[in-house]
Amino acid sequence: MERRRDTRTIADLNLAFRTSMEGGTVVITHGVSAPPPDDRVAIVRKVRAFKAFNETNHANGEHNYGSFDHAGERILWKIDYYDAQDMTAGSPDPADPARTHRVLTVMLAHEY
Repeated sequence: MERRRDTRTIADLNLAFRTSMEGGTVVITHGVSAPPPDDRVAIVRKVRAFKAFNETNHANGEHNYGSFDHAGERILWKIDYYDAQDMTAGSPDPADPARTHRVLTVMLAHEY
């Protein structure tokens, strides 16, 4: 029997990780790292401050995806859950920080 996902706990863990950018891995794609440093800092600040969840980006309730515009570009961010043991598969329980390694990826929309 598959265990029901604890959506509220997952969303809280995602919020803590995204706003602090600690406790997991943060990946910034080439497209986001290429602009001048001031733009990169502004993009990271927008990811950390993101609150515009809606039915399109919040369908699963886990707060693991968002998008916004910056300097004429559409920016996407997403959080994936990996098995904390070896990161070769998805986490068996994203609500359990001991079993989950979170990876936050920030990218241009056309890089997805």
